[in-house]
Amino acid sequence: IFHDTAGMRRKSRIDEKLEKLAVSDALEAIRFAEVVIVLMDAEHAFEEQDLRIADLIEREGRAIVIGINKWDAKSDRGAAGKLRAEVDHWLPQMRGVPVVALSGLTGEGVERLMQAVIDAHTIWNKRVSTAGLNRWFEEVTAAHPPPAVSGRRLRLNYITQAKARPPSFILF
Repeated sequence: IFHDTAGMRRKSRIDEKLEKLAVSDALEAIRFAEVVIVLMDAEHAFEEQDLRIADLIEREGRAIVIGINKWDAKSDRGAAGKLRAEVDHWLPQMRGVPVVALSGLTGEGVERLMQAVIDAHTIWNKRVSTAGLNRWFEEVTAAHPPPAVSGRRLRLNYITQAKARPPSFILF
């Protein structure tokens, strides 16, 4: 099920009752969504409001895909590599999130966007076995031992995945 919500402006700029209701509806859709696509304008990407919305999505624990619209109007179309670096710079808490350049006018990139949504949903629902996590955890703690507390090494026993949606882990 897809929901298209209205764009959201800063709270201080919202005057009309209809716009307040539209923003409220959009926030409610984010709370109940599984995958959220944040659609940004290629010419004005990563504005403060875009970053706030992405942060809200991350705090709600939803899978996210970044869509950069109006890519056909972009003068430097070879900037896809720079775009990935920009996403990692502006959204460090979401490093590695899928980024798709698309054009609403020509329809270019819509298939890639849909595939990115499916991939993000698959990862969001993924469960990792405790044995696999513990093998990884052993390697990581061997390479980077935990800090000493009051002169004694902190002892970390094992890790397990408590739940998917969003993936959450418990460390013992």
